[in-house]
Amino acid sequence: MSGSDHPDQRSHEHEHGHGHGHSHGLIDRSITRSREGLRAVLASLAVLLVTALAQAAIFASTGSVALLADLVHNFGDALTAIPLGVAFLLRSTVAERRAGYLVVCTILISAAFAAFATVDRLVHPQTISHTAVLAAAGLIGLAGNEIAARIRLSAGRRLASAALIADGNHARIDGLVSLAVVGSAVATAAGFGLADPLIGLAITVAILRISWNSLRTIRG
Repeated sequence: MSGSDHPDQRSHEHEHGHGHGHSHGLIDRSITRSREGLRAVLASLAVLLVTALAQAAIFASTGSVALLADLVHNFGDALTAIPLGVAFLLRSTVAERRAGYLVVCTILISAAFAAFATVDRLVHPQTISHTAVLAAAGLIGLAGNEIAARIRLSAGRRLASAALIADGNHARIDGLVSLAVVGSAVATAAGFGLADPLIGLAITVAILRISWNSLRTIRG
């Protein structure tokens, strides 16, 4: 019997072919994962950009520092989609992990920004106008971040991507930051000026907690 007809050799060649990624007409799983991850990243990026632009339009009429902090933070959160998108294009788990660490750094920067805004508001109280419009901007931020969070968390769990999960948790906490804008508007309308910095302090603690949980998720 010739070597090419030997059953063991044919079996070895068949296994060897599968080991090098040949899928007999099916799309390689790494390519499918890359496409799904990229779609999730781009979808959440679009949602957050629309959210931030809508808040920016409202900020022009209110002049609220709390709203300014929220929309700047939403723009920053949208930008975290760039390293994640690159990681999925490269089909590299190492790049995903590094992108995840960058997301955690962004969360920590957000916490620092929130803490600074809180202290500044305590030291220099400000009067906020157009509270109804301001509350609407906060609700827009809450809705946009929640949609982005669900997109990222769903894809992250399906693709076993710690970076996407961390970024999804980040977006969910950003929704609470936007909700704080609503609380600030309500409290200001009721005449309780100190509510704004106190809410900001609580949000800062929440952001620090989610940064720690996200770091544990990526390292695990």
